[in-house]
Amino acid sequence: MPFIADRLSVIKPSPTIAVTQKAAELKAAGRDVIGLGAGEPDFDTPDNIKAVAKTAIDKGVTKYGPPAGTLELRQAIAAKFKRENGLDYTADQITVGVGGKGVIFNAFMATVNPGDEVIVPAPYWVSYPDIALMFGGKPVFVACPEDKGFKLQPADLEAAITPKTKWLVLNSPSNPTGAAYTRAELKALTDVLLKHPHVWIMSDDMYEHLVYDGFEFTTPAQVEPKLYDRTLTMNGVSKAYAMTGWRVGYAAGPLPIIKAINMIQSQSVTHTSSISQAASVEALNGTQDFIPKNAEVFKRRRDLIVGLLNQCPGITCRTPEGAFYVYPSCAGLIGKKTPDGKVIASDSDFATYLLEQEGVAVVQGAAFGLEPYFRISYATSDAALTKAGERIKRFCESLK
Repeated sequence: MPFIADRLSVIKPSPTIAVTQKAAELKAAGRDVIGLGAGEPDFDTPDNIKAVAKTAIDKGVTKYGPPAGTLELRQAIAAKFKRENGLDYTADQITVGVGGKGVIFNAFMATVNPGDEVIVPAPYWVSYPDIALMFGGKPVFVACPEDKGFKLQPADLEAAITPKTKWLVLNSPSNPTGAAYTRAELKALTDVLLKHPHVWIMSDDMYEHLVYDGFEFTTPAQVEPKLYDRTLTMNGVSKAYAMTGWRVGYAAGPLPIIKAINMIQSQSVTHTSSISQAASVEALNGTQDFIPKNAEVFKRRRDLIVGLLNQCPGITCRTPEGAFYVYPSCAGLIGKKTPDGKVIASDSDFATYLLEQEGVAVVQGAAFGLEPYFRISYATSDAALTKAGERIKRFCESLK
């Protein structure tokens, strides 16, 4: 349609949201569907956080605030960065967005010019490349194969950097693979980045608190302080605090980019909800006791689904270090046929036929830039995961 802006021709709707919506539609139509596509904890927001939000409403904390976010929240974020990451930021170096996606959107809008290159390790979260494309950027995908732990290798990073490179996006633990970088692995990457002073680092730490088996989380500006002045360290309350719908993400970085982001926000959404911000202060400053307890539940679910998937003929599944996703390979099923004669030629076919035949909704690996895999979110009950594992196995066994 001529009426629609040209920039929309280079992007597509979020595949993960599409899968979740499809599963919801089938359930509403009476189908027995197990949805494993949603990237959000199934836990409720903790009571102490909800209580502060209710009090904020009663106190009239319902007016406009500063585009950067309330001073109280930015101070709480600064304290979090100091306490948990050893990073010193002033409140002026922090911006609060409408979820992590809003922060990334604003950061790319503020910095990406047509032709600028954004290095995106693959598999990647589905929104990174599309947001870069929206502003004329060029995503440069670097394959991170399973035999490398789905992690970017220093030599591959070096090879991907050109004079046009503006950003490297690093997400650890990763969506969709759950892969997390050790301090030594991050140091090897930051050593490469030190040689290229024109490259900025966007560190998406959204799954910071969801790591398992004694894994120690670190972030690039912490590992290499010399990169502090060109790193945007991004996080939010969505995953660790089970607050996805509250829509609060945040980032800290050099003052010029934070000011640019705030200027954009002042002319777009103004700021995220005042109630959500008040609740987020409590999330960051209040008790953190539930975080390791929730992480233990996720670890148990991880081990459950990995074990079930590795019993399915044609599927292999690596045990990830963090987040609440697994990224199993379905390479052993490519070329096989369903009982009604449909050929599985890709991971997209696998996901489609699995949903049709067994009512299990997963996200195809093509959406994340590395095939033939699929993503499962194990942020659901043990019972649902067990039933899903049984159905996936039955589906695999039915293939010829």
